[in-house]
Amino acid sequence: MTAARIHTPRVFSGVQPSGALTLGNYLGAIRRFVELQDSGMETIYCVVDLHAITQWQDPAGLKDTTRQVTAAFLACGLDPKRSILFNQSQVPAHAELAWVFNCVVRLGWLNRMTQFKDKAGKNSENVSAGLYVYPALMAADILAYRATHVPVGEDQKQHLELARDIAAKFNNDFGCPDFFPLTEPLIGGPAPRVMSLRDGTSKMSKSDPSDMSRINLT
Repeated sequence: MTAARIHTPRVFSGVQPSGALTLGNYLGAIRRFVELQDSGMETIYCVVDLHAITQWQDPAGLKDTTRQVTAAFLACGLDPKRSILFNQSQVPAHAELAWVFNCVVRLGWLNRMTQFKDKAGKNSENVSAGLYVYPALMAADILAYRATHVPVGEDQKQHLELARDIAAKFNNDFGCPDFFPLTEPLIGGPAPRVMSLRDGTSKMSKSDPSDMSRINLT
């Protein structure tokens, strides 16, 4: 049986408050979030501030950008009466389940994560351990709610595949088949990957130091 038949059809996704939102965030994620409110599935969307602190954040600035992302969710059409909207760090289950998954995931699996290599670059010895185990927290975000579907861009697909591997290993290790679903990706939308205005090989990013690389939402 598929995850959708065993578990309540449920969508989960989140956006990091690591800077001002861009056109890429809207076309690649938030617009799809709004559309999925009419899909017949439960929808849960989160401001993932725990992910943001894998790189240093000014506490006051992080508080402000968390509010900005939440305001953008509402302005773009996410409806609190139809979707659950919340701040990740306010729900302890995310960090608690992430630790359990850190004890389930294998180092070899994490070593294959290309996004860590891209973000760490030549400075991999000095980045935070949080950036390395980021995929385990992402898996916890999804599986804490037993989400059956996640809208993702191509750059996040590998992380979702790891979440499926973690779920399968947990279910097998603890003898509880189907306790966690094997979450399916929802890839698509008007522009799953919007590129930087300065570097056509890189995705448009709100954390890029140059404002010239992106179109900010205002």
